[in-house]
Amino acid sequence: AGHMLSFLGRGGASEKDAADMDAEPSTSDLSDASSVSITLEATLEGHTDRAWCVAWEPQGRFLATCSSDRTARLWAPSRAAGGAWVTVAELEGVHNRTVRSVAWSPCGRMLATASFDASTAVWTERGGDWECVAVVEGHENEVKSCAFSPSGSLLATCGRDKTVWIWECQPGFDFECVAVLHGHTQDVKQVKWHPTEDVLVSVSYDNDVRVWEEDPDGDDWSCARVVSEKEGGHGSTVWSAAFETRARGNHATGDLRMATCSDDRNIVVWDAKAGSSGLALAATATFSCGHDRPTLSLSWGAAGLLAAGGGDNSVRCYGAGAEKTWREVGAAAKAHADDVNCVAWHPTNPNMLASCADDGSVKIWNVAVIEDGTRPA
Repeated sequence: AGHMLSFLGRGGASEKDAADMDAEPSTSDLSDASSVSITLEATLEGHTDRAWCVAWEPQGRFLATCSSDRTARLWAPSRAAGGAWVTVAELEGVHNRTVRSVAWSPCGRMLATASFDASTAVWTERGGDWECVAVVEGHENEVKSCAFSPSGSLLATCGRDKTVWIWECQPGFDFECVAVLHGHTQDVKQVKWHPTEDVLVSVSYDNDVRVWEEDPDGDDWSCARVVSEKEGGHGSTVWSAAFETRARGNHATGDLRMATCSDDRNIVVWDAKAGSSGLALAATATFSCGHDRPTLSLSWGAAGLLAAGGGDNSVRCYGAGAEKTWREVGAAAKAHADDVNCVAWHPTNPNMLASCADDGSVKIWNVAVIEDGTRPA
């Protein structure tokens, strides 16, 4: 499917290429599919309490997960086990409370784990074993999310103390705090970096989406933008934000879209334009998640679909299709036995999706176009 990736950008393929693509549906572009199947490939058992977060190593070699059992795990398919998924590392003994979030550095050499014990640990592989090489502390209480910047030089964390922290990674795994960002009035649920810019987005229990950028003189960071309900945002807790992949962005401008989900049961799609005055967010579509519980997690896949983890135990996919109207195109209604806390598309296999839930399980799904004339002509 690698050679198809050049066609994935909205502005990337010529009209003739696009027509050829329509004539011969590709499994690596699901964006025009009117319906997709979501089929269970594997169930990963090992966590002994609710599972909070799934994150793929940037090349897709490992899946990292974390849990209220105070551990993080790395999983991979094992040749020795006939392709079955196995735990290749258990990261334990550092956190003494729930591990809420896991995040990879872009190079895949560092994994950060954010915990309710108010610390974020950084792990790396040494001689085949994963070791904790740094513990960064500063939050007053639970850390809810962590994320590495696209360059890998910055680590962002956020938490229940209403703050966002930015740390700079110095040689020798020395993390130095470069900014403590105040502005949210409630628990900050998640931080997400723009895929190409050093621009950070945070979402919160205060219903707002905030954009943080470094000041022009490089001395500090500040809030460049607050987007609340009156700007087309959400009327309740915002749980998650997801940027579309670089391959799907507007190649001429580098602009990407972003999606957010909320307790208000809506998903909002934003145009995120990076300009001289910072990242501008404009809401372009708002649609209902289609069930009566909140959407807790979003992931925007390389094949063009938004995957969502639901408080109704579901994993769902939404697409804008040829008519550019967002709607549900597939669902695994009973994907898990409890809230689905996180979903994540595989970075190189556009049909693979991971999910995890309060039932403690981690699942791998195959998402494919249903081929029976349902694809738009």
